[in-house]
Amino acid sequence: MKQSNSFSNTSPIRSLAIFFCAILVCLFSALPAAQAHPHVFIEQQLGVVFDEKGLSGIKVRWKFDEMYSSMIAGDYDLNRNGKLEAKEVTAIKDKVFSTFSVSSYFCFIKIENQPFKVTYIKDFKAILDNNELIYEFFVPCHVPASRTPRKVTIATYDPSYYHAISFAEKDPVFLISANTYAVKTVVGEDPEIKFYYNMISPETLYLEFRKKP
Repeated sequence: MKQSNSFSNTSPIRSLAIFFCAILVCLFSALPAAQAHPHVFIEQQLGVVFDEKGLSGIKVRWKFDEMYSSMIAGDYDLNRNGKLEAKEVTAIKDKVFSTFSVSSYFCFIKIENQPFKVTYIKDFKAILDNNELIYEFFVPCHVPASRTPRKVTIATYDPSYYHAISFAEKDPVFLISANTYAVKTVVGEDPEIKFYYNMISPETLYLEFRKKP
């Protein structure tokens, strides 16, 4: 009489295979639920803007990856002319960019190691340049200059890690109206900040400036 081909009578080799599969499932289940992050990649340039009193704010320029650029163009370039008209830019700002406000527009600033909360931005632009989507906007942040150095850090990251932000290799930081100030800038990771399950530190601009003698 033939034995029934049931689970209870599974061969030792098959039982071992099932055991190892179960271990793999457990291991992958233990990884962060959002393991597929990030979904959007941003190349960033930051402009440090000065006025007669000191630091005026930060000009942010984000260039998005090809897939995200194509998605936004498909949804908002309604006349399919490869450009974003004024009404289309307004729609992007209201329906897409405005959602970044809950995370301070991904701009986390410290002045002399004290947090400065970004609550609004100015001069938003959305541009399609050779099918690449670019956002430009200004983050007001007034820090008076003095004869002694003032220190400011600007960490730009999405805490959910849906967007991955990295500095451009060419001209990652540029200065605007800085002639009367001595300015130092360094880009590097901030080990004091951890996000995405405490696994990642953001790329950060370390800024130091003072009045020239």
